[in-house]
This record gives sequence, C-alpha cells and structure tokens, in this order.
Amino acid sequence: MSLLMRPDKVAESAGPLLHRVRLSTLGLVLICASFLSAFLAGWLWFSSALNWQAHLSKNYLAGVALYETMRVGTAMPEGIVLSPLPPRDASLADGGDFGQIESAPKPAFVTTVSFLGNSPDRLSGQELKLGIVSPALRYAVSDLPSTEGQPVALAFGALTRSLATFCSEPLLYAQLGDQPWLEIDGTALWGCEAAPRDYRLFAILLTVVALAALSTWALDTSARFEQFAAALRNRRRLGGPESYSVDGPAELQEIVAAVNMTLEAEREQLRKRVIVLSGVSHDLGTPATRLKLRANLISDPDLRDKFVGDIEQMTDMIESVLTYTRAELAAETPRELSLDSLLAAMVDDYEDMDHPVSLIPMKPRMIEGSGSLFSSKRGQMWVPGPEHVVVTARPVSLKRAIANLIDNALKYGRRASVGLETTYDRVVIIVEDEGSDMSPEDIDAVFAPFERGENVGTVSGFGLGLTIVATVAEQHGGRLWFEQGAHGLRACLDIPRG
Repeated sequence: MSLLMRPDKVAESAGPLLHRVRLSTLGLVLICASFLSAFLAGWLWFSSALNWQAHLSKNYLAGVALYETMRVGTAMPEGIVLSPLPPRDASLADGGDFGQIESAPKPAFVTTVSFLGNSPDRLSGQELKLGIVSPALRYAVSDLPSTEGQPVALAFGALTRSLATFCSEPLLYAQLGDQPWLEIDGTALWGCEAAPRDYRLFAILLTVVALAALSTWALDTSARFEQFAAALRNRRRLGGPESYSVDGPAELQEIVAAVNMTLEAEREQLRKRVIVLSGVSHDLGTPATRLKLRANLISDPDLRDKFVGDIEQMTDMIESVLTYTRAELAAETPRELSLDSLLAAMVDDYEDMDHPVSLIPMKPRMIEGSGSLFSSKRGQMWVPGPEHVVVTARPVSLKRAIANLIDNALKYGRRASVGLETTYDRVVIIVEDEGSDMSPEDIDAVFAPFERGENVGTVSGFGLGLTIVATVAEQHGGRLWFEQGAHGLRACLDIPRG
C-alpha cells in the first residue's frame, strides 16, 4: 500500500494497530517484549543445556556401574538389559563378525574397540572387548574417549556418555577378560527416546524472530517518515495532493495534520493575493481604458504618447505582479518534456523575430571506465550528447523562466547564447550574454522583487524577471545562479532530471 493516499481513500485503508499508537507507548511495549523474549530464550537455552548435561552424566554413571556389574556382579543399572549370547553368536563375536549376530540391528554398522586400562586392570588382564552395532552410523574410533592412564570403568562410562550424544540405538556386545560374551541393550538409557527435549534451536529461532520483528518495525517506521519527507521535498517540483494522509504512528499523523494545515493556509493566502491583484487589475482596466480614450483627445502628440506610455506601463506592472503570484501558486501540473527540443523551438522563435539568439551545440562527454584485468589504469572514452534530455517540469512556467533569462541577456548584453550541460541526474540551462556591465555579485543584489540595476532609466522592466526565474527554479527542485562566462555574464538554471 502506498504511503501517500488520496483523502477519499483514507477510510478504506485503516492501518494495523501498530501503526496507530504512539511511538512512546509502542516503544515501551516492544522493549518489554524484547526483554521477555530474551529471558524466555535464555531460560530455554540454559535449561536444555542442563538437561543434556544431566542426561550425559546419567549415562556416564550407568556405564561405570555396568562395568562393575560385569566385573564383580553388582546390581544392574536401571534401563540396561544384559543377556548372554548363544554359542553360535558367541563364536561370531570371537571372529569379529558382530553384524552377523542374529539379534544385531539391520542394517548393521559395526565399530569395534577394546579397553585395557591402568592398574589393577592391566595387571589382572581384564581387557574389555566391545562390538558396537548401530542401525544408522559407524562411530569413528578417534571420536571415542581415550583410555590412556585411566581405569576401564571410567573409560566405559565415557563410552556410554558418548553413545548418548548420538541419536542412534546401538546394541553392544561385550567380553570382559575370559568371561562369556554379553549382549547389552541400553536403548532405554541412551536411545533417541531417552534423550531430553532440546529447545536451544527454538531459543535461537525465538531470538531471531524477535529481532526481526523489532528491526522490521523500526525500519518500517523510519521509512514512513523518510517517504513523507521525500514527498514534501518533491512537492514543488512534481506537485502533490491537496492534503496528505499516511498510515503510520500517531506522531507522524500529527506531523501530517500540521503540514496539511500549513499547506491549506499557504494556498488560501496565495489565493487571496491572486484575487486581490486580479480585482485591482480588473478595477484599473476600465479607468485605464477611459484614460487612453481621453489621451487621444490631447492635441500635443508628445504629451499624448507620454500619457499612453504611462498607462500601459501601469497595466503591464499589474500583469507582471499577477504572473509572479501565479508562479508562486504553482497551479500547473508537471509532466515529462524534451528540454533540448524546447530550447531549440524557443531559439527558432527568437531568430524568426530577428533577435540575436543562438543555440550552443551540446558537447560530447568523457567518461572514465574501470581498470582492466592486466592493468589498473582506467580507460577513457567520449560519449556523444543524448538526442533528448527528458525532464519532469511545468512547461509553461519553465518556458517563461528561460524567456526571462534570454530577454535579460538581450537587454543587458546585446546577444544571448543558449545551451545545456547535463549529468546523470542534473541538467543546467545556460544563457550567456555578450558583454554585460553587471557582475555576478551585482546580479545577486537584484534578486529581490522590484529590485533593478543601475540602468533602470534606459531599460524597460519592473524588476520581477529574475524573481520569477528563481521561483520557478525552486519549484522544480533547482536553483538559479550567475557566473562569469567566456564572453559575458552567464545565467545557470539548474534542475534535476527525471
């Protein structure tokens, strides 16, 4: 759903609850939720780790007790079934063919190992031979615990603890010294069903989900503020709705409401200004017409021409003020246009009226490439200017601004040269005169409305031309500045492309 919506769609697009509460309230809720999820994830992690530690310790002690049961006949550990092998299976065990034993799981993955610990096991010759038959995996001998320097009972306990770390249900065939072969079934102790539930993966998932939810909300809220700010920045250049409506937190909605009130107040102020000036222009029209008619009755031609000139200057001044006010109102809808085509057409119109206006050809651009595989030196190439420079602009107001710059160049500098300089994201309209007496610093002083240069007595105008150009530049997201060119004063009207 778009951030900026039409007013008539607001009722149909009610946002979720998280986008209607205040940031302060929601922030406290999310902080509490984050602490709760962190506590729950930590509790799950540590409780699972403790349960696994207890499970492994239980298997370790069971292995030690089982060895003592085989050695001296003590009580059988709980959860282990110990039974002698039949003679046929015992002979297979003597040959190391544990996978052929009738009770062995199928398929059979066999791991053989023998333990001969330190004294008194080594002195008594009590070697423990083991055949581990698993239906799922073959245990790497290097992963089994070492018996170097420790009793066989402890080594066997370490073995049963190691078996409990794998989700497999092996059968053990053991022979202690010269005793008969025994089948050891400890599935109830070290099998998959006996393992405790491990919630550590769930704890990680809970942490990731909580972090993702918090990050998503923060980024989404930040994006809504940024999008609204971008919409306001582009309002003068691309236009915008009469009012804005957003689906966001309460603070953003309050900001939007304040912006809407400000926009409405500005529109109303400009509207009243246009109405007043239009009324003044209309009210002055009838007296001005009567004055022209009465001026024609003056017999002195010089005096009559002065009267008519003063009346036309007065009406032209009112029209200039109206033009400036309408430019501030920015009622024209922006659209895409070919700027180079617009400039060419304007120059042709001036040439048709025998004005010394010329079009500067667009220069090719040099771009720098990347380094090659065999050399870090970057290559360069010339790229011809684009056939069309497309911008999004208000055609009428932009054409008026360019015309004002050309007219100023003709008034103060005798000739006007018009051209374009482009980059990938900006375009600068250049209007250069030929020998103006004013410097860039002098031009900066006459940007205000009704400010004119020192030649006010010899050049017609009311001091609103540059003000209108600067206003149009701001409406398009650009700016106007002056610099010293190769032949005279250069006006630069910068606007964004696209």
